[in-house]
Amino acid sequence: MESFVIEGGHLLKGTIIPQGAKNEALQVICASLLTPEKVEIRNIPDILDVNNLILLLKEIGVKVSRENRNDYVFQADELKLDYLESDEFVRKCAALRGSVLMIGPLLARFGKAVVAEPGGDKIGRRRLDTHFLGFKYLGARFDFNEQRNVYEIHSSRLKGCYMLLDEASVTGTANIIMASVLAKGTTTIYNAACEPYIQQLCHLLNQMGANISGIGSNLLTIVGVDSLHGASHRILPDMIEVGSFIGMAAMVGDGIRIKNVSLPNLGIIPSAFRRLGVKMKVEGDDLFIPRQAHYIIDSFIDGSIMTLADAPWPGLTPDLISVLLVVATQARGSVLFHQKMFESRLFFVDKLIDMGAQIILCDPHRAVVVGHDHKKRLRAGRMTSPDIRAGIALLIAALSAQGTSRIDNIAQIDRGYEDIESRLNALGAHIQRVNP
Repeated sequence: MESFVIEGGHLLKGTIIPQGAKNEALQVICASLLTPEKVEIRNIPDILDVNNLILLLKEIGVKVSRENRNDYVFQADELKLDYLESDEFVRKCAALRGSVLMIGPLLARFGKAVVAEPGGDKIGRRRLDTHFLGFKYLGARFDFNEQRNVYEIHSSRLKGCYMLLDEASVTGTANIIMASVLAKGTTTIYNAACEPYIQQLCHLLNQMGANISGIGSNLLTIVGVDSLHGASHRILPDMIEVGSFIGMAAMVGDGIRIKNVSLPNLGIIPSAFRRLGVKMKVEGDDLFIPRQAHYIIDSFIDGSIMTLADAPWPGLTPDLISVLLVVATQARGSVLFHQKMFESRLFFVDKLIDMGAQIILCDPHRAVVVGHDHKKRLRAGRMTSPDIRAGIALLIAALSAQGTSRIDNIAQIDRGYEDIESRLNALGAHIQRVNP
């Protein structure tokens, strides 16, 4: 298992370009299963989770042509339908969280799918009820095969209906949208997730011949069509990576420009960092974060302690709570972080406390950070990355720490960040990838 060895204390300076969005890539790649025609997708990030999904599609018979490192063409005209029901396929799906997004397209186009609970981050329970309830609303039948420990899902043809989702699940909404586009009649989805990546999926599907309205809202109307055709699509920059680079620039930056961020699709992210006192300049579609000797945490108008909490879009994405928390350790002031959506995501703060951060973990969902105001640097240490986002947060902490740190299990970071050490080393970081 590979590790990062990080020599802390070096300032980073220069320009960095964010990769394509991981979460959008997983969705739109699976959308290619809805048509036998070619679907061209550009700006796909070269990261572990996405590459594993592409390998899985190849194994079920999708023709994959790689035009260059980040541009692909997918054609699902000769799928191995028998393999889709095999134990081997189910086992591989169970190891990859993104594979759950294949269920909707397979059910819509072929009337059947087999699913086991997929893998992914160890950040707490991530239930699939929203997906399954949506498919049931559309008329799918579920049979649990105890011997194989899988769900077998069937439907001759899905039928459109009205549904109120129990939660604004991003992957649940994406799956239900992809199932609905070929359903008979009209489907109305209320309390739908409306993240930019869901919007991008809807735009791609409309290019393919779908009829989706209400894009960007939490009320989607989908008029089913008989078939879809090929299309071309470009993936947005990854907002989580943009946020990670803002945090890195605040902690160890000597003037960093983040290019082509797609500012309208960042939502509240820049404002969340500004609440921690991080200054940034908007220059066209770039963000420039100057070096700051101090950044001061805001308080609310009544003088009470600042609270940052995650929420469904357009609220603050839970994927950046870990990075914001690390940034707060060197700010002036105190802030309460409330991670509502995942019960295990804050446990990584123990590693920051070992590095000298002043953090009170109140419970699995809340932590208070008392910032050092750069008067006391974090100590280097050895740690293990528990998930993608905690991994990048620990990397930022190590870059700012005094001494040499080591982060194990960096496959978790590789799942979401493309060539992260070489890109940061180009800015002046000292990160080395090593084997055990």
